[in-house]
Amino acid sequence: MWDNETARRYDAWFTTPTGEFALKREMRLLEHMTAGWPRRGQRLLEVGCGTGIFLDVLHNAGFDVTGLDAAPAMLEAARQRLGDKADLHLGDAAHLPFDDHAFDFCVLLTVLEFCPDPGAVLAEAGRVARKGILVGYLNRCSLYGLSMRFFGGRRGGPLREARWFSPCAMGKLVRANLGRRCQRTASVLPGPKSTWREKTPWRQCNSFLWPLPLGAFCACEINLAGTPAMTSLPAFKAKTCMG
Repeated sequence: MWDNETARRYDAWFTTPTGEFALKREMRLLEHMTAGWPRRGQRLLEVGCGTGIFLDVLHNAGFDVTGLDAAPAMLEAARQRLGDKADLHLGDAAHLPFDDHAFDFCVLLTVLEFCPDPGAVLAEAGRVARKGILVGYLNRCSLYGLSMRFFGGRRGGPLREARWFSPCAMGKLVRANLGRRCQRTASVLPGPKSTWREKTPWRQCNSFLWPLPLGAFCACEINLAGTPAMTSLPAFKAKTCMG
């Protein structure tokens, strides 16, 4: 499924007006959820890094980044994007080739949807991370999720093969495999894809972070260190991954 053509189309979608609009909102959510994480000298692993769009932004935010993906085509695209800025690995998310606590943080963005055993992937993330985990996922309870399930048909591409999570199901998955609760949650893009545009009133509606279960793209932060991060550091720029 994740061949060279899929990688090309994945990157190309983020250059469309709708894709660029959605990406900016996802970047805003990512910034909000990781605002309290320290950056300098902190090792961060993105599991399922794909073509490296988010990994590039995380590197520019100050993290020492490592990416892992199971698809050679996606990983090659990430290498072309990132060069020597990231340490990239081909591997299985359910069997990470890293030592216990090898990283400070672990990020999983729209990857559990495509894993045969998402619980095992979460457990592995908990094994290799010391301080925190961030999970971003597609919300089956959102208007976008409902429209994709009932009207998407074959137009959904790889998303039609995805396992869409409800916020309740994600919370249960986190508790079952990490033994912890999500400390913070938020979402973006509350409407269907037809509302993902810059025109009024959609731009204003999509300028907010929304509570669950409203948004199409949700995120939850899991604190592994026992002490919640306190320092806010808004360091992201969505435009950095649009080149």
